[in-house]
Amino acid sequence: MGENYELVIGDKNYSSWSLRPWLAMTAFGIPFTETLVRLRRPGSQAEISRHSPSGKVPALKLGGLVIWDSLAIMELLAEHHPNIPVWPSDRSARAVARSVSAEMHSSFSALRAQFPMNFVNRRGFPDADGEALDDIRRIVAIWTSCRRDFGGGGAFLFGDFSAADAMYAPVASRFHSYEVNLDQFGDDGTAARYRDTLMAMPEMRAWGEAARADLLAAAHKSAAPR
Repeated sequence: MGENYELVIGDKNYSSWSLRPWLAMTAFGIPFTETLVRLRRPGSQAEISRHSPSGKVPALKLGGLVIWDSLAIMELLAEHHPNIPVWPSDRSARAVARSVSAEMHSSFSALRAQFPMNFVNRRGFPDADGEALDDIRRIVAIWTSCRRDFGGGGAFLFGDFSAADAMYAPVASRFHSYEVNLDQFGDDGTAARYRDTLMAMPEMRAWGEAARADLLAAAHKSAAPR
């Protein structure tokens, strides 16, 4: 379908929610126009609210329609592009993929708070509390079980890349940035390999390169004489 999508996102170094639909649409070859709103600036909230009724990014615009939630965006893409495997084709795998994606969407608040996404910079492991550590253990368990039960046909959670992988991509970047040793959280090597698979995707590398360029441009701007 010849949809004219506009995807409104925040800074690539920080906006984990923006990464999810951007990665899915880019990896699936779904064309879109990217609109970037700089975060953490005096006018950021007003600018976001021009595009998104929730006042948050991401938002996908299609004509007069606005979808302002990352998981809802995945579902819209699946409906509009039935020829693209946004979700796994197998019914059982698809149900589990939706379940783990919804869990990612609604859970892991301690991990989000104590391991905020910083895509470019290596941060070292923080002094995290037990709830955040439990979040890591749960994610390792999800990745391991999905790879074991459904991932035999490829390197992703359900074999081929799907929306579920896009939902967990920001977590992979956090584990990379904060140098999380997944062995200490019950990993038998499966989760670490999966993290590395996500981080090695050309689309993830492109996101990182753009994030790095944004940071350099911001640094040059702040250092320029006034």
